[in-house]
Amino acid sequence: MKADLIETERKFLVTSLDFKKEAFKKNRIVQGFLTTDPDRTVRIRVNGEKGFITIKGGSNNKGLSRFEWEKEIETCEAEELLKLCLPGKIEKFRYLVRSGKHTFEVDEFLNENYGLVIAEIELNNEREGFNTPSWLGKEVTGETKYYNSQLSLKPFNSWKK
Repeated sequence: MKADLIETERKFLVTSLDFKKEAFKKNRIVQGFLTTDPDRTVRIRVNGEKGFITIKGGSNNKGLSRFEWEKEIETCEAEELLKLCLPGKIEKFRYLVRSGKHTFEVDEFLNENYGLVIAEIELNNEREGFNTPSWLGKEVTGETKYYNSQLSLKPFNSWKK
């Protein structure tokens, strides 16, 4: 499999909203899923003014790496495809925050997932180091309940505390 089709990322809970002061960009994202099968997720997303279709494969045993193919599509096409998606659309604000040579994508979820804030960082390989900002909390890489596809099925606010 081509290396550029393998995504390596780590995922963390966020402990404070201090990341907002460090963010250099903020977009609203609406996304839905044509399938939420963990071995072949198909996502439709409108990110700001752009549309995307993304196919993700199953994660490796650590949950750090998996196949990902993404293509930009017309926003109007993405909006029409969202109508075909399974119930449980995800809405969130995504903040981009630089930390050393990396950029964290910090998602502040809305609606049924309100209160959940997750930071993701893409890496070149599973052993690559990175700076850890003070607002970065517990690592949840590989915990499938934090995957957007699973949050669309069982939202954060339905979890028993």
